Amino acid sequence: MTEAPGTIQPQTQFGRPEGGFRQKLYDVIFGIHTPAGRGFDIALITIIVISVVAVMLDSVEATHVDYGELFDIAEWGFTIAFTIEYVARLYCVEQRTRYARSFFGIVDLLALLPSYLALMLPAISVLVDVRVLRLLRVFRVLRLGKFVAEFGSLGRALNASRHKIFVFLFFVIIVVLVMGTLIYVIEGPNNGFSSIPMCVYWAITTMTTVGFGDITPVTDAGRLIASMMMLLGWGTLAVPTGIVSSEFTAERLSYKRGQRECNDCGKGEPDRHANFCRACGSPLPKSAT
Repeated sequence: MTEAPGTIQPQTQFGRPEGGFRQKLYDVIFGIHTPAGRGFDIALITIIVISVVAVMLDSVEATHVDYGELFDIAEWGFTIAFTIEYVARLYCVEQRTRYARSFFGIVDLLALLPSYLALMLPAISVLVDVRVLRLLRVFRVLRLGKFVAEFGSLGRALNASRHKIFVFLFFVIIVVLVMGTLIYVIEGPNNGFSSIPMCVYWAITTMTTVGFGDITPVTDAGRLIASMMMLLGWGTLAVPTGIVSSEFTAERLSYKRGQRECNDCGKGEPDRHANFCRACGSPLPKSAT
Protein backbone atom coordinates (compact mmCIF):
# COMPACT_ATOMS: atom_id res chain seq x y z
CA MET A 1 0.00 0.00 0.00
CA THR A 2 1.24 3.49 -0.86
CA GLU A 3 -1.20 5.45 1.31
CA ALA A 4 0.21 7.29 4.29
CA PRO A 5 -0.74 6.28 7.81
CA GLY A 6 -4.16 7.57 8.78
CA THR A 7 -5.43 7.80 5.20
CA ILE A 8 -9.11 6.97 5.10
CA GLN A 9 -9.96 4.44 2.40
CA PRO A 10 -13.24 2.68 1.69
CA GLN A 11 -13.45 -1.04 1.20
CA THR A 12 -12.44 -2.05 -2.33
CA GLN A 13 -13.23 -5.75 -2.48
CA PHE A 14 -16.02 -5.15 -5.03
CA GLY A 15 -14.12 -2.68 -7.20
CA ARG A 16 -14.12 1.06 -6.46
CA PRO A 17 -14.91 3.29 -9.48
CA GLU A 18 -12.56 6.15 -10.22
CA GLY A 19 -14.11 9.61 -10.36
CA GLY A 20 -17.61 10.88 -10.91
CA PHE A 21 -20.89 10.32 -9.12
CA ARG A 22 -20.38 6.54 -8.80
CA GLN A 23 -17.18 7.03 -6.81
CA LYS A 24 -18.86 9.50 -4.44
CA LEU A 25 -21.79 7.12 -4.00
CA TYR A 26 -19.39 4.21 -3.40
CA ASP A 27 -17.51 6.18 -0.74
CA VAL A 28 -20.79 6.82 1.10
CA ILE A 29 -22.18 3.28 0.87
CA PHE A 30 -18.98 1.25 1.31
CA GLY A 31 -16.70 3.79 2.96
CA ILE A 32 -16.81 2.46 6.48
CA HIS A 33 -13.88 4.67 7.52
CA THR A 34 -15.40 7.92 6.24
CA PRO A 35 -17.81 10.07 8.29
CA ALA A 36 -20.41 9.87 5.51
CA GLY A 37 -20.00 6.11 5.25
CA ARG A 38 -20.32 5.56 8.99
CA GLY A 39 -23.35 7.83 9.09
CA PHE A 40 -24.95 5.90 6.22
CA ASP A 41 -24.38 2.55 7.93
CA ILE A 42 -25.70 3.81 11.27
CA ALA A 43 -28.83 5.18 9.57
CA LEU A 44 -29.27 1.90 7.69
CA ILE A 45 -28.96 -0.20 10.85
CA THR A 46 -31.45 2.07 12.61
CA ILE A 47 -33.97 1.52 9.82
CA ILE A 48 -33.37 -2.23 9.91
CA VAL A 49 -33.98 -2.34 13.67
CA ILE A 50 -37.19 -0.32 13.33
CA SER A 51 -38.43 -2.55 10.48
CA VAL A 52 -37.78 -5.74 12.45
CA VAL A 53 -39.52 -4.34 15.54
CA ALA A 54 -42.48 -3.33 13.35
CA VAL A 55 -42.81 -6.87 11.99
CA MET A 56 -42.65 -8.31 15.51
CA LEU A 57 -45.32 -5.92 16.79
CA ASP A 58 -47.53 -6.62 13.78
CA SER A 59 -47.53 -10.32 14.73
CA VAL A 60 -49.33 -9.44 18.00
CA GLU A 61 -53.04 -9.78 17.32
CA ALA A 62 -54.16 -6.80 19.40
CA THR A 63 -51.55 -4.52 17.86
CA HIS A 64 -52.33 -5.78 14.36
CA VAL A 65 -56.04 -5.00 14.79
CA ASP A 66 -55.34 -1.43 15.93
CA TYR A 67 -52.39 -0.50 13.73
CA GLY A 68 -52.40 -3.09 10.93
CA GLU A 69 -52.77 -0.55 8.12
CA LEU A 70 -50.00 1.62 9.54
CA PHE A 71 -47.68 -1.39 9.74
CA ASP A 72 -48.47 -2.30 6.12
CA ILE A 73 -47.61 1.21 4.95
CA ALA A 74 -44.41 1.25 7.02
CA GLU A 75 -43.39 -2.18 5.71
CA TRP A 76 -43.67 -1.08 2.10
CA GLY A 77 -41.77 2.09 2.95
CA PHE A 78 -38.95 -0.01 4.39
CA THR A 79 -39.03 -2.35 1.39
CA ILE A 80 -38.78 0.51 -1.10
CA ALA A 81 -35.91 2.06 0.88
CA PHE A 82 -34.02 -1.25 0.97
CA THR A 83 -34.68 -1.78 -2.74
CA ILE A 84 -33.19 1.62 -3.57
CA GLU A 85 -30.20 0.85 -1.37
CA TYR A 86 -29.64 -2.56 -3.02
CA VAL A 87 -29.85 -1.08 -6.52
CA ALA A 88 -27.46 1.72 -5.48
CA ARG A 89 -24.95 -0.84 -4.22
CA LEU A 90 -25.10 -2.70 -7.52
CA TYR A 91 -24.80 0.55 -9.44
CA CYS A 92 -21.72 1.94 -7.72
CA VAL A 93 -19.51 -1.18 -7.66
CA GLU A 94 -17.36 -2.37 -10.53
CA GLN A 95 -17.80 -6.09 -9.82
CA ARG A 96 -21.58 -6.35 -9.54
CA THR A 97 -21.73 -10.13 -9.79
CA ARG A 98 -19.17 -10.51 -7.02
CA TYR A 99 -21.20 -8.27 -4.71
CA ALA A 100 -24.50 -9.99 -5.60
CA ARG A 101 -22.97 -13.38 -4.75
CA SER A 102 -21.28 -12.21 -1.55
CA PHE A 103 -22.73 -12.89 1.90
CA PHE A 104 -24.10 -9.38 2.40
CA GLY A 105 -25.29 -9.22 -1.20
CA ILE A 106 -27.39 -12.36 -0.71
CA VAL A 107 -28.70 -11.12 2.66
CA ASP A 108 -29.62 -7.76 1.12
CA LEU A 109 -31.58 -9.54 -1.61
CA LEU A 110 -33.30 -11.88 0.84
CA ALA A 111 -34.40 -8.82 2.84
CA LEU A 112 -36.39 -7.67 -0.20
CA LEU A 113 -37.84 -10.85 -1.67
CA PRO A 114 -40.36 -11.75 1.10
CA SER A 115 -42.25 -8.46 0.72
CA TYR A 116 -42.58 -8.83 -3.05
CA LEU A 117 -43.32 -12.55 -2.95
CA ALA A 118 -45.99 -11.91 -0.30
CA LEU A 119 -48.08 -10.27 -3.02
CA MET A 120 -48.55 -13.75 -4.51
CA LEU A 121 -48.01 -15.88 -1.38
CA PRO A 122 -49.14 -13.95 1.74
CA ALA A 123 -47.74 -16.59 4.12
CA ILE A 124 -44.20 -15.72 3.05
CA SER A 125 -44.49 -12.28 4.66
CA VAL A 126 -43.35 -13.73 8.00
CA LEU A 127 -39.90 -14.25 6.45
CA VAL A 128 -39.39 -10.49 6.44
CA ASP A 129 -37.55 -10.94 9.74
CA VAL A 130 -34.63 -12.37 7.75
CA ARG A 131 -33.48 -8.79 7.36
CA VAL A 132 -32.31 -8.94 10.98
CA LEU A 133 -29.22 -10.63 9.51
CA ARG A 134 -28.32 -7.26 8.06
CA LEU A 135 -27.61 -6.10 11.59
CA LEU A 136 -24.30 -7.90 11.14
CA ARG A 137 -23.19 -4.67 9.50
CA VAL A 138 -22.82 -3.30 13.01
CA PHE A 139 -19.48 -5.14 13.10
CA ARG A 140 -18.23 -2.76 10.43
CA VAL A 141 -19.78 0.39 11.86
CA LEU A 142 -18.36 -0.18 15.36
CA ARG A 143 -14.98 -1.23 13.93
CA LEU A 144 -15.35 -4.72 15.33
CA GLY A 145 -13.72 -6.39 12.34
CA LYS A 146 -11.48 -8.38 14.63
CA PHE A 147 -14.55 -10.33 15.78
CA VAL A 148 -15.38 -11.10 12.15
CA ALA A 149 -11.82 -12.42 11.84
CA GLU A 150 -12.46 -14.64 14.87
CA PHE A 151 -15.55 -16.03 13.13
CA GLY A 152 -13.33 -16.85 10.18
CA SER A 153 -10.90 -18.69 12.45
CA LEU A 154 -13.76 -20.66 13.98
CA GLY A 155 -15.05 -21.53 10.52
CA ARG A 156 -11.65 -22.82 9.47
CA ALA A 157 -11.43 -24.86 12.69
CA LEU A 158 -14.84 -26.42 11.98
CA ASN A 159 -13.80 -27.17 8.42
CA ALA A 160 -10.58 -28.82 9.61
CA SER A 161 -12.44 -31.02 12.09
CA ARG A 162 -15.35 -31.94 9.80
CA HIS A 163 -14.16 -35.51 9.21
CA LYS A 164 -13.78 -36.21 12.95
CA ILE A 165 -17.19 -34.70 13.65
CA PHE A 166 -18.74 -36.78 10.85
CA VAL A 167 -17.28 -39.98 12.33
CA PHE A 168 -18.57 -39.01 15.78
CA LEU A 169 -22.07 -38.23 14.48
CA PHE A 170 -22.10 -41.52 12.57
CA PHE A 171 -21.28 -43.29 15.84
CA VAL A 172 -24.09 -41.46 17.63
CA ILE A 173 -26.56 -42.44 14.89
CA ILE A 174 -25.58 -46.10 15.28
CA VAL A 175 -26.01 -45.89 19.07
CA VAL A 176 -29.50 -44.36 18.92
CA LEU A 177 -30.59 -46.90 16.31
CA VAL A 178 -29.34 -49.83 18.39
CA MET A 179 -30.69 -48.47 21.67
CA GLY A 180 -33.97 -47.52 20.06
CA THR A 181 -34.44 -51.01 18.70
CA LEU A 182 -33.43 -52.55 22.03
CA ILE A 183 -35.86 -50.44 24.05
CA TYR A 184 -38.62 -51.36 21.59
CA VAL A 185 -38.00 -55.03 22.28
CA ILE A 186 -37.86 -54.53 26.06
CA GLU A 187 -40.73 -52.05 26.59
CA GLY A 188 -42.98 -52.68 23.60
CA PRO A 189 -46.18 -50.91 22.48
CA ASN A 190 -47.93 -51.55 25.78
CA ASN A 191 -45.64 -49.01 27.51
CA GLY A 192 -45.90 -46.34 24.78
CA PHE A 193 -42.99 -47.50 22.63
CA SER A 194 -45.22 -48.19 19.67
CA SER A 195 -42.63 -48.34 16.88
CA ILE A 196 -38.89 -48.34 16.27
CA PRO A 197 -38.94 -44.76 14.87
CA MET A 198 -40.72 -43.65 18.06
CA CYS A 199 -38.08 -45.48 20.11
CA VAL A 200 -35.28 -43.82 18.12
CA TYR A 201 -36.89 -40.46 18.89
CA TRP A 202 -36.89 -41.41 22.58
CA ALA A 203 -33.23 -42.45 22.35
CA ILE A 204 -32.27 -39.10 20.80
CA THR A 205 -34.10 -37.05 23.44
CA THR A 206 -32.58 -39.19 26.18
CA MET A 207 -29.01 -39.09 24.85
CA THR A 208 -29.16 -35.32 24.38
CA THR A 209 -30.44 -35.06 27.99
CA VAL A 210 -33.58 -33.23 26.80
CA GLY A 211 -35.98 -35.84 28.17
CA PHE A 212 -39.42 -34.50 27.22
CA GLY A 213 -41.03 -37.19 29.34
CA ASP A 214 -43.76 -38.00 26.82
CA ILE A 215 -42.66 -41.64 26.88
CA THR A 216 -40.63 -43.23 29.66
CA PRO A 217 -39.52 -46.80 30.35
CA VAL A 218 -41.32 -48.63 33.14
CA THR A 219 -39.32 -51.84 33.33
CA ASP A 220 -36.05 -52.18 35.24
CA ALA A 221 -34.16 -53.15 32.09
CA GLY A 222 -35.58 -50.16 30.24
CA ARG A 223 -34.59 -47.80 33.04
CA LEU A 224 -31.07 -49.27 33.02
CA ILE A 225 -30.76 -48.54 29.31
CA ALA A 226 -32.12 -45.03 29.86
CA SER A 227 -29.56 -44.42 32.62
CA MET A 228 -26.72 -45.59 30.38
CA MET A 229 -27.87 -43.32 27.59
CA MET A 230 -28.13 -40.32 29.93
CA LEU A 231 -24.54 -40.86 31.05
CA LEU A 232 -23.48 -41.37 27.44
CA GLY A 233 -25.24 -38.12 26.61
CA TRP A 234 -22.56 -36.17 28.47
CA GLY A 235 -20.07 -37.51 25.97
CA THR A 236 -22.15 -36.26 23.05
CA LEU A 237 -21.50 -32.74 24.35
CA ALA A 238 -17.89 -33.17 25.42
CA VAL A 239 -16.44 -34.98 22.39
CA PRO A 240 -17.33 -32.52 19.60
CA THR A 241 -16.46 -29.61 21.88
CA GLY A 242 -13.00 -31.06 22.45
CA ILE A 243 -12.51 -31.74 18.73
CA VAL A 244 -13.40 -28.20 17.69
CA SER A 245 -11.45 -26.66 20.58
CA SER A 246 -8.27 -28.49 19.62
CA GLU A 247 -8.61 -27.46 15.98
CA PHE A 248 -9.37 -23.88 17.01
CA THR A 249 -6.24 -23.81 19.17
CA ALA A 250 -4.19 -25.15 16.27
CA GLU A 251 -5.71 -22.50 14.02
CA ARG A 252 -4.78 -19.72 16.43
CA LEU A 253 -1.20 -21.02 16.73
CA SER A 254 -0.95 -21.17 12.95
CA TYR A 255 -2.27 -17.61 12.76
CA LYS A 256 0.39 -16.38 15.18
CA ARG A 257 3.12 -18.01 13.13
CA GLY A 258 1.74 -16.91 9.77
CA GLN A 259 -0.31 -14.13 8.29
CA ARG A 260 -1.99 -11.32 10.19
CA GLU A 261 -5.63 -10.35 9.84
CA CYS A 262 -6.92 -6.80 9.49
CA ASN A 263 -8.95 -5.63 12.49
CA ASP A 264 -11.33 -3.68 10.24
CA CYS A 265 -12.16 -5.90 7.27
CA GLY A 266 -10.93 -9.29 8.54
CA LYS A 267 -8.84 -9.97 5.43
CA GLY A 268 -5.60 -11.88 5.85
CA GLU A 269 -2.28 -10.24 4.97
CA PRO A 270 0.37 -12.80 3.94
CA ASP A 271 3.15 -10.21 3.81
CA ARG A 272 4.54 -10.15 7.36
CA HIS A 273 6.38 -6.88 6.63
CA ALA A 274 3.30 -4.96 5.41
CA ASN A 275 2.07 -2.06 7.54
CA PHE A 276 -1.33 -1.59 5.87
CA CYS A 277 -4.09 -3.95 4.73
CA ARG A 278 -4.11 -4.41 0.97
CA ALA A 279 -7.92 -4.78 0.99
CA CYS A 280 -9.03 -1.66 2.90
CA GLY A 281 -5.86 0.33 3.63
CA SER A 282 -6.22 0.21 7.40
CA PRO A 283 -3.15 -0.14 9.64
CA LEU A 284 -2.34 -3.77 10.39
CA PRO A 285 -1.78 -5.11 13.91
CA LYS A 286 1.82 -5.77 14.85
CA SER A 287 3.11 -9.27 14.24
CA ALA A 288 2.97 -11.62 17.23
CA THR A 289 6.47 -12.88 16.43
